[in-house]
Amino acid sequence: MAQHFYIHPDNPQQRLIKQTADIVRNGGVIAYPTDSSYALACHLGDKQAVERIRQIRQIDDKHNFTLVCRDLSDISAYAQVNNDTYRLLKSLTPGPFTFVLKATKEVPRRLQHPKRKTVGIRVPDNIVAQQILEELGEPMLTSTLILPDESDAIADPYDIDDRLANVLDLIVDAGVIPYEPTTVVVWDHDFPEIVRQGKGEADFISQKDNH
Repeated sequence: MAQHFYIHPDNPQQRLIKQTADIVRNGGVIAYPTDSSYALACHLGDKQAVERIRQIRQIDDKHNFTLVCRDLSDISAYAQVNNDTYRLLKSLTPGPFTFVLKATKEVPRRLQHPKRKTVGIRVPDNIVAQQILEELGEPMLTSTLILPDESDAIADPYDIDDRLANVLDLIVDAGVIPYEPTTVVVWDHDFPEIVRQGKGEADFISQKDNH
């Protein structure tokens, strides 16, 4: 059965943050809050934990996970960032954006897009998430908490408990978070493109033509 930590959204209790990071380090799968929804997360290098998230969401190995980072310094280890990319990331992080960038050699092949060799990266504007990442000292692998045949992430931690307590190790409860998908920015060629407009506003980036 999953543990359930009530963590204050503005003043997280350090003892619980530390325990959360320990659970992730030790191969646990957690539900945790971001600035756009609740999400599932595990340790970057833990194949078994990744497999558990795939089973919970019933997604195949073509589904790409996102690396959730505490700040820009983490990003350059996992994605190829030049001056232009860096400026864009600096202006939009932390925030409700997912950036799809060319992966570096640090990223295990199984986590890259098989053809495009890209990786999704995100710096959420959420104090609880940031403190967990700070305590962990490295990014987590994450996937929005959307269950099979549903289109929205579960917003209420009690519902997460109800439905997933037997398959998770921990539910980090920071109150209800209504689902608003992130804005997805792909930059794997010469310029950035918004391929999904979500919560994040970046009017200066061109939208991918949907026709």
